[in-house]
Amino acid sequence: MGNGLASFQRRMRAIPEAVARGVESDLIRAAQEIADTQQALAPRLTGAMALSIDVTGPGQATPPYSQPGGSYTVPLSAAAVTVGGPDVRYPHLVEHGTRNAPAQPFFWPGFRLSRDRAGKIMVAAIRRHIRGAK
Repeated sequence: MGNGLASFQRRMRAIPEAVARGVESDLIRAAQEIADTQQALAPRLTGAMALSIDVTGPGQATPPYSQPGGSYTVPLSAAAVTVGGPDVRYPHLVEHGTRNAPAQPFFWPGFRLSRDRAGKIMVAAIRRHIRGAK
């Protein structure tokens, strides 16, 4: 009986590792859903801001000067959607407005509109990979 318990415990410990490795492509796909919605909502004068919306995968660095948060390394089991970069440093001014220009929100509304769909992608992926790790 002890051998069966040890085997079960090994399998249970392996699930988080297997799931984390297995869902990475789904994680990026879910983040891309959010980015696509944000790009569709982004105001376009030149199109540079909409084109600067980017998905960064686990362990990678986000672009310098991107919003929100600037450049940082995305943790494992995470993905980041950012906007802006060295040539596009004004997305926060568009999103929140200035004294001379009204706000044109696109980033956070795009996130709120897409997060349920992205969450469903992730729940399905995690379930699929947990079943596969058994």
